[in-house]
Amino acid sequence: MLQKQKGTLDIYGTDGIIYKYIENTIDSFMNLYNYEYIKVPTFEATELFYRGMGETTDVVNKETYDFVDKGDRKITLRPEFTAGVVRSYIENKLYVEGIKKYYYFGSAFRYERPQNGRLREFTQAGVEVFGVRNPKADAEIISLAYNILSSLGITDLVVKINSIGDSESRNNYSNAIKDYFKNDYDNLCDICKERLDKNPLRILDCKYDSERDFVKNAPKIKDYLNEESIKYFDEVKEALDLIGIPYVEEETLVRGLDYYTDTVFEIVSNIEELGKANTVAAGGRYDNLISLLDGPSTPGVGFAFGVERILILLKELESYIPKDKLDVFVINMDESGFAFQVIDDLRGSGFSCETDYTGKNFKNIWKVVDKLDPSYILIIGEDEVKGGYITVKNNATKEETKVKSSELIDYLDMNL
Repeated sequence: MLQKQKGTLDIYGTDGIIYKYIENTIDSFMNLYNYEYIKVPTFEATELFYRGMGETTDVVNKETYDFVDKGDRKITLRPEFTAGVVRSYIENKLYVEGIKKYYYFGSAFRYERPQNGRLREFTQAGVEVFGVRNPKADAEIISLAYNILSSLGITDLVVKINSIGDSESRNNYSNAIKDYFKNDYDNLCDICKERLDKNPLRILDCKYDSERDFVKNAPKIKDYLNEESIKYFDEVKEALDLIGIPYVEEETLVRGLDYYTDTVFEIVSNIEELGKANTVAAGGRYDNLISLLDGPSTPGVGFAFGVERILILLKELESYIPKDKLDVFVINMDESGFAFQVIDDLRGSGFSCETDYTGKNFKNIWKVVDKLDPSYILIIGEDEVKGGYITVKNNATKEETKVKSSELIDYLDMNL
């Protein structure tokens, strides 16, 4: 029997309802915040991700799905969206339009060990803002992520923020970290030994070494921020305070991709079911990425959600809006096509409607009706067709009413 691939999901039933609920909630918030939807390809030139995300990151080194296509081109399934959105922004010269605010929703791919909340094909939803460098813009996107999660009914949230400074501050700190960890080189895990020369900041959030005392006691980045970076981060915190977004400063938070500068943040949930994969939103500022990918020097900031992780949370909290109740079920006991026309008219007037086309007997049809639990049941037989009326049964009160066919829409409008 054919089966789905390891690290992938079939989403249906209750999970499908929750998934669409998350997507629809995100759509509604993006409209409130004036974000424009963007869709980029599922695969891109491998070079885009290696240059954009940094060749020293774990994602690029170990987790990308790379292949050579039939045209002998090096292709990669997107492991995240930011690089692809930036590529589109540059290629289509969208920078001439001034400040741009985009959001996306779709699949991304990383080859890593699957666990609850961590998949090889997963759904990312997120935003990118190009063309503005302002602490309030950083605070706005943090608040957007927090407000969406809160609106979904997730209350056990912790917003962690940090500043990794501008390029000057980050370079100074990287040099200090290199010097510090050279003394403990033999104590580092094999992965962090490789990171020491290439991307020493990643040692701070290593899943193996980060809890060890010599890593916890490493120099703090706040001591290496220049005055401009300190001022910028202070203004981000002031803006968050103004709009009432709670946060904690996390000195070791650096994020896993090379392109971040200044503000970085994560929103985590401590619900047990997520385990260590408990980050539900993350992002930050990346003012050098667009120029790194051959675009004009343009500031950027954004974040992404892990949608399946949010789905797990909503199921655990039982915090989601169930599918809308079915308005009408039509039981057709007539050979003519009248009932089929009625169903089409109902749907055209905005009523959700179902019927049975399998030829079940009357008793079995009622089993289907009981399962679907519609608000109203319409019974159409030969008598109804000849008499120009429809028998309408209120499924809650069990009361039956004969309604003229021409008045059915008005009747349902008044009672639903």
